[in-house]
Amino acid sequence: MRIRLALCAGAAALTVCAGTVTASAVPGSPDPRPAAAPGAPDPRPAAGHAAAAARPDAEALRAALDGVHRAGVPGAFAEVRDGARTWRGAAGVADLATGRPVRPGLLHRVGSVTKTFTAAAVMQQAEQGRIRLDDPIGDHLPDLVPGPRGRTVTVRMLLNHTSGIADHLRPAFPSLPGSAASIDENRFRRFRPAELIGMGLAAAPAGEPGGPVGVYSNTNYLLLGELLERVTGTPAEEYITRNVIARAGLRHTAFPAGPRIRGPHSRMYESFHGLLDPPRDYSVYDTSYVGPSAGLVSTMEDLDRFYAGLLAGRIVSPASLAEMQRTGPVIALDGSTVRYGLGLHRLDVPGCGTFWGHDGSAWGAGTVSFTRADGRRQASYAVNLQRWNAVDSTGVPVPHPIDGALAALQREALCGDGEVVAPRAAAGRR
Repeated sequence: MRIRLALCAGAAALTVCAGTVTASAVPGSPDPRPAAAPGAPDPRPAAGHAAAAARPDAEALRAALDGVHRAGVPGAFAEVRDGARTWRGAAGVADLATGRPVRPGLLHRVGSVTKTFTAAAVMQQAEQGRIRLDDPIGDHLPDLVPGPRGRTVTVRMLLNHTSGIADHLRPAFPSLPGSAASIDENRFRRFRPAELIGMGLAAAPAGEPGGPVGVYSNTNYLLLGELLERVTGTPAEEYITRNVIARAGLRHTAFPAGPRIRGPHSRMYESFHGLLDPPRDYSVYDTSYVGPSAGLVSTMEDLDRFYAGLLAGRIVSPASLAEMQRTGPVIALDGSTVRYGLGLHRLDVPGCGTFWGHDGSAWGAGTVSFTRADGRRQASYAVNLQRWNAVDSTGVPVPHPIDGALAALQREALCGDGEVVAPRAAAGRR
């Protein structure tokens, strides 16, 4: 179980790790049929919407958000949409020292939610014929991925995490999980993408390229960023800004130019399982260690607008969206298995429907954003504390009240029936 903490140490990927916000199935009966192999259509039907979410219940949502704050998160904020109705709320403080209240419209580091933006940019290039999803990455980046691996790993494998390339974050933060020193040492460090990619390629492979089960790796999306630059002649962050962020009509979403966020935002408190006590603020941090994998700053309103546009076919074509929604099993950072497509995570919520989106974590900042398949129900929420669970002597995370409070918020935000369903045993997948 100590391996689990080592894998979760990087803090920027699909955040089914102890003490990070995560999208997880709400209690119910899962579909017993086997899931599709990677790249094949999922044979399981989307959960029906007949009993799906009602209009947002403002009182219940406010109570659920307050519950997250009372459980120990300094500040939490959210936006929930159902058709033409929108609810926004916040609970707690943005700054523990001053007591400044948190507000719904704050900017926030959204971590791996960035991956959906990068995947959409790659799909646009595929639509234009500049790349093919089954191109070997070595055809485009022979200098970065030479030899047999470059001839075997394809663009699709990078998008759906079946490349077998290891995550670079563990070697980039070598003191973890035993010491948090690397987090401070890298605060103002400017990493080069090639440097980080080299770390991932030098590490032991996470699996065989194209295997039946993927392994989540941020290195995959750094390579996709380099691919975008190679085929467009424009840095990935600039291309994504012009062709994804602007196309979606987002006004408060950007890749920060340096370690500081420009605009109103919360402090971002990192505990790293008790190694940082009290939790330390990392709202000022150079995110070059993740770049187009997990570097975006956004608002909950912008995230809802982005996923609405994506699922409506306004950012990529319907054919490209269908490719993005072809899911396969991917092993997340804590060893659990999620349904993952090309930059999209599928979440089936019994009685509420099938949702698409992503979750993300940066040092001190957690985000979840999901939209129901019919586009009607959306929920995005953020917290300014991460890795709150302590661990026992064997490295297993100890359940924390925040776990159950976030599960209750997710149920209310996605299902909106005004009734909070009790979560399963706390921290079961975290």
